[in-house]
This record gives sequence, C-alpha cells and structure tokens, in this order.
Amino acid sequence: MLLINTNRMTPPIAPIGLEYVASAARAAGISADVLDLCLSDAPAVALGDCLSCSSYRLVGLSFRNVDDCFWPSARSFMDELRALVADIRRLSDAKIVLGGVGFSIFARQIVREAGADFGIRGDGEQALVALRRALDGKGRLAEVPGLIYRPGGDDAEKYVENPPAWPGDLSVPTGRDVFDNAAYFRLGGQIGFETKRGCPRQCTYCADPLAKGPRPRLRPPVEVADEVEALLSQGVDVLHTCDCEFNLPHEHALAVCREMVRRGLGTKVRWYAYLAVTPFDAELADAMAGAGCVGINFTGDSASAAMLESYNQPHRAEDLRRSMDLCRERGIASMVDLLLGGPGETPETARESIEQLRQFSPDCVGAALGLRIYPGTAAARQIAAMGPMEVNSGIRRRYKGRVDLLAPTFYISPDLGDEPARVIRDLIAGDERFFPPAEEVGGGGDHNYNDNSALADAIAAGARGAYWDILRRL
Repeated sequence: MLLINTNRMTPPIAPIGLEYVASAARAAGISADVLDLCLSDAPAVALGDCLSCSSYRLVGLSFRNVDDCFWPSARSFMDELRALVADIRRLSDAKIVLGGVGFSIFARQIVREAGADFGIRGDGEQALVALRRALDGKGRLAEVPGLIYRPGGDDAEKYVENPPAWPGDLSVPTGRDVFDNAAYFRLGGQIGFETKRGCPRQCTYCADPLAKGPRPRLRPPVEVADEVEALLSQGVDVLHTCDCEFNLPHEHALAVCREMVRRGLGTKVRWYAYLAVTPFDAELADAMAGAGCVGINFTGDSASAAMLESYNQPHRAEDLRRSMDLCRERGIASMVDLLLGGPGETPETARESIEQLRQFSPDCVGAALGLRIYPGTAAARQIAAMGPMEVNSGIRRRYKGRVDLLAPTFYISPDLGDEPARVIRDLIAGDERFFPPAEEVGGGGDHNYNDNSALADAIAAGARGAYWDILRRL
C-alpha cells in the first residue's frame, strides 16, 4: 500500500493525519510506504519513480484542504487532485482511496469528481486497515467504516456510503516517525498534535462536526504526552494542537495539561491551541501555562450579541473580555478570530465587534471577511432559504453557472455594501493589532497563511510559533 501526502500549501504543514494512518497500518502488519509530495521539488517525477518501483494494490491520497478558505483568492485544490488521480491511473493499476479532513466534508462528491475508486469519510486508522483486508478477501466492503464505494464495480454509477468512521474510542500511534517532522519544523515553524477529535458545538457555519463527528472522542492524556515526547526527541519543541477546540471538554483539557506538567514537559515545549471562549477559567489557564502553552487562538466570531446569536455561539462579549484578562495575567499571547459578514451583519454590528475588541486588548485580532458555505450546515440552510443562491446578492464566488458548494463559495452580508472589505478596514482604522481583510482583487492584508511571503521569510529567519503569533510580531 502507498500513502501520498497531496497537500503542497506553504508554509508546509506536516501531514499529521496521514502519519497516524500509516503508523496504524504498519502496526496492523500491513506494508505502508509513504510519498510526501509536499517536500518534493519535482512531485511528478517522484510519483513516477515511486510507482515504477513497486506494484501497489492500493494507493491512498490524503486531501486535507479542499480550498484555501479565503475569499479574496478563493483557490480550489480540486484540479490538482483530479490531475494526480489521472497520473496514478496512467502509471498504475492500483485502486485509489481518498481521505482527509477536507475530503470528509464533501466525500461522495469528491470521489465521483476525482475519479477515485473509494473514499473514507472520518477517521482512517481503522478504516484503511479494514479496506486493505477486504481487498484481500478478508472482509466485506460493506463493513468498512466510512467507506464510499460502488457495490456494482468500477462501471457502476451508484455510490454507497457506509456510516462515518467515528469510532467511540480514539487511540492513535504516538511514535511520529513516519514523516520527516524535523524538516517540516525547519520549513514550517510548528508541528501539530491531537488530544481528541469531534466537536459538540453547533456553530451554524462550521464543518468540523461533519468531518470529525459531533461528539468529542478523547485520547488518553498519557498517549498525548507520549507523542509530545516523541516529537521532542526529533528536535521539535514548538507545537500546535489540531483540536477543534482544546477546552471541549474542560476536564479533558485539564487532564492533558496535568500529565504534561507531571512529566516536566511544560519547561521543554512551547505550544499553541484553538479554544472556544467558554469554558475557560483561571484553573485551566494556570494548567495550560504550566504545561507550556504560550498562545491561544479564541473562536470569538463576534462581540455583537446579535451576531453571536446568528452564529449560535454560547459566549458573549463579557466572556471574551474575561478570557483576554486571564491570558494577559499569565503571559499567554491571545488572538481572537472574528468572522465578519455572516447573515445579519451590518456596519453597526461590525463596528460593535471591532470597538469591543479594542477595549479587551488581545494581542491580535483576525478580521476575516466572508463565511465559507459548507453543505449540511445550518448556515447553508439559512442562506438557501433566502432564495436561489445564483441570484443571492450575498453570494461571492469566482466561477459561473450553478452554485456548487464544493467550489469555494462565500457569503458576505449585502448590508455591508458593495465594498465590504473597505468598510471593515475603515472601522479598524489602522489599528495594528488587527489583521484587516484583503481587498477583493489583489489587495494585501488579512492573515491568509497560504503562500504568505512575509510569513515564509520570517520562518526562514528562525521564527517559530503559531502563524498568527509570528505575523503579529512582524
């Protein structure tokens, strides 16, 4: 079996999910080679060399990002995936299976459009092993968790989708010895790790529950600490959790921090996390600081009560202020991500959010403009209820014809006018703590990390940390 990392975004992000999957396959006694196209200077040549050297029966492609999730560029990665699948078809008779977080949001559609044989929606560690065994006649495709396939064979048009691969217990290999994490650390400035998967929140716009499941599946804290130690042994001492929200649930976050403190890791690593604004209290802030956390990116979305209700967020502006205070008192850098332009946003609600954040004084604020619409979310249903998307003045896209949510499709409230980025930038009024939204055509600003030359230069010069923390220091 060959597993391929297809993500070539820069700065490069170490393929944590594919590393877990490859390690699990090997632990199950399945031969699993890896091809990392991200670190290859000539990916087409590397692919040809790899497939010419071995006769693989199954090739797995990790599709982490469907697009860059950034309205001004709205760059889709589907064309690259289609081309890669076509190249593999030309070079090999192997069956092709797709997986990954981005893939899982659009699983069946991507399998069909990319021309793959299979897809796995959800966790790949157990599912890929089950698929490989089924292809060897040691199981049935109908029993492979999360599998998308055609029961009638390659010529059949009908796809079947098994229930998502979201096992109740989450335990993944901790060795982190499949990919060159030290190289990614030199080139990318941080390495990811997970403490859990799944999110119980019901934020109207968010696809995480669709990709990772609606209930938290928790890793044993001992296992998380083992993984951190494994990365430290490779010289990697700056990390970032890949959890949707590290503090959900609160008690598990505390347990992870306490295990890291027990092992003395808090003095050896620096790490960053995404957090929901609530629950976050002094006990957790102390535990995180003691465990080595140096930066928190809060999913703030807004400081306007009307917009927080629109996004179905349980926190309020006062909770944001309290979180900033807790971080400041412990020397933890804080960022708040605003999501501006959703249904109901007006210049007044945007002004309220920006003015409140000025008062709360986080270290930086991401003023992202434009809500990426994902199928199956409450926001997608709300926007569809406004009428045909093709004529909805709030829809922003770079393609013509029927609205297809697999292609980058965004919503920006028409109440912000014809130049919404300019409205937000005027409200920010040059406050350097804010990453302002880019102009719609060719403008700078915002904190889009893909192909960000300033960020890449800083990392090359030795900067390490969360990308927002590096950029705000610039």
